[in-house]
Amino acid sequence: MYAIDIRLLEKLDEEDQEKVAYFLKLLLEQSKYQQTREELRERRAEIDRGETLTHEEIWDQSDVC
Repeated sequence: MYAIDIRLLEKLDEEDQEKVAYFLKLLLEQSKYQQTREELRERRAEIDRGETLTHEEIWDQSDVC
């Protein structure tokens, strides 16, 4: 597997950058990423409604003494 440095993509011309972006969009639309997209949508809606935990609530829910 290859890891691609973002600086490499920046060296491509605009047309090729658009091709890479289109391909990535197609990959992310695959069903195996559906659960992740749904979780992100739900979380964004919670944040918009102000349904976030406070610092104290996070610590109260943890097992740290």
